[in-house]
Amino acid sequence: MKNIIQILLSFSILIIISCAGSKSDGEVSLQDRFNIGLENLEDEKYLQAQSDFKYVVMRGTGSDLGDDAQYYLGEAFFRNKEYLLAVSEYEKLTRRMAFSPFVEDARFKICEAYSIESPKYYHDQEYTEKALERYQEFLDDFPDSKLNDDAVTSINLLREKLGLKLYETGILYMKLEEYESAKMTFQSVIDLYYDTEIIQHAYQGMVKALVKNKEMDEAKTVLNDHRTEFLEEGLYDDAKKTIDKMEKNLSKDNN
Repeated sequence: MKNIIQILLSFSILIIISCAGSKSDGEVSLQDRFNIGLENLEDEKYLQAQSDFKYVVMRGTGSDLGDDAQYYLGEAFFRNKEYLLAVSEYEKLTRRMAFSPFVEDARFKICEAYSIESPKYYHDQEYTEKALERYQEFLDDFPDSKLNDDAVTSINLLREKLGLKLYETGILYMKLEEYESAKMTFQSVIDLYYDTEIIQHAYQGMVKALVKNKEMDEAKTVLNDHRTEFLEEGLYDDAKKTIDKMEKNLSKDNN
């Protein structure tokens, strides 16, 4: 009997210890863990914040707290300059929690992330194209957003980059003496990026390509039709000299 009592007593103690341990583990609620994540985020402890918000997202799926944690998980990646990982987390929010109050900001941060990842003009412009697409979608979906001016400014800068890349392609064709390809490329710059600063140089490139291709009348037409723009950029004299020099050379050849 004594042994049985000792066994029962030991078993009771184990249950009490187990319950006490469970209570200790449960002292940090999801709300507490979320708040800790916010503190870590503000203290720039981004890796810890990521861990905190992942914990809340996994255990708070479908709740308002879980939705908020999803947004701040994206923020933790964004602020840690892990922009493509941030995009992935923001997109989870926008796809699954369309009515979250953080959706507008998340959508804008996706645009910003791709814009930041956009490289120098001479590299592949995949992320530039993605940023432009996302910015335009943002403007369409949030026409009254206070962030729209920033979106438009970013769009203009990205378009300048794409225009410059295409213009430099035209210059490369000129160096290779592939003047027909150069003409087509400069025309594409004129058609697509007419509202960027590179447009005047594209007109100048077109004049030179036409001259090299001995299309003198067409070169003069471009110069005269855009005389004002050439003069404003200080490019008129250079373009005119290019035409005059070729005409002299052609005149000598004919004589």
